[in-house]
Amino acid sequence: MTPRPSRPVRVLTSALAAGALLTAAACSDDNGADGGGDGGATAADVAASPLAAKSPTTSPSGRLTAAGARAALVTEADLEDNWSQVEGAASWRDRLLIGKVDVADFLTAKTEAANAADCQKLLDALYGDDLLGKPSGASALRGFEEEDSRLLHQVAAYDKAALDDSLTWLKSLPTKCDQFTATDSSGARRTVQVTETSVPEVGDARQGLHVTVQGTAADAPATLTLDVAAVRVGTDAITVTAGGLDGGEADSVERAVEQGTQRLKDVTAGRTPAADPGEID
Repeated sequence: MTPRPSRPVRVLTSALAAGALLTAAACSDDNGADGGGDGGATAADVAASPLAAKSPTTSPSGRLTAAGARAALVTEADLEDNWSQVEGAASWRDRLLIGKVDVADFLTAKTEAANAADCQKLLDALYGDDLLGKPSGASALRGFEEEDSRLLHQVAAYDKAALDDSLTWLKSLPTKCDQFTATDSSGARRTVQVTETSVPEVGDARQGLHVTVQGTAADAPATLTLDVAAVRVGTDAITVTAGGLDGGEADSVERAVEQGTQRLKDVTAGRTPAADPGEID
């Protein structure tokens, strides 16, 4: 992918981003034995270690381990462009995603009310970074920033039936939640639009979404744009979410999906992911 030129610094946008994004204090890279943190060694670190080839990434049963989940996370080299890895990604929260869906938008039919519940679930899942539900096993995440945009990559093991249900649910959202209104605690209204996007033909199943939330931040109009992709590899999956007040990040999501899926496949096959990513076959 040809690196795109750096975007100009936008003072107003930066101010809006500060108001729209609620970031807690940076936490440590490794949040514990479950692999839920951002603390995995980079691919270069793994390659440099003489013990790397012997480090277990999967259990004898083939289940993803905490070490394997961390090894499957993409790196700055995988993403290209000007993305920089940051700490504290587990605490990222976008305030524009906080809101109660206006059920009146969905009329009064039972089916329409159910759609409203699905749209509320979408907002809550985007805010909580759990689009595919709660993992059943090991998990890890890593975050990157580029100007006012953010990219979050997650890897986790799931119950397969629940994972398939989650992917089916994601596929239904562009129809159920194509456009709706949400209201925050102060009564401010936000317009949310959801459309389907293509995902590279990788993994066993996949789904992509493009989500925009129009509202206000720092007392000025603002639009949060997110590109989202989820890919299943056996009973494991990756989720990539990227964007911000500067717009979506479809190209970077595509790159992260391709490289992240390959890394997960390598890990589940007992291989160490390549330190120098190349073209995906």
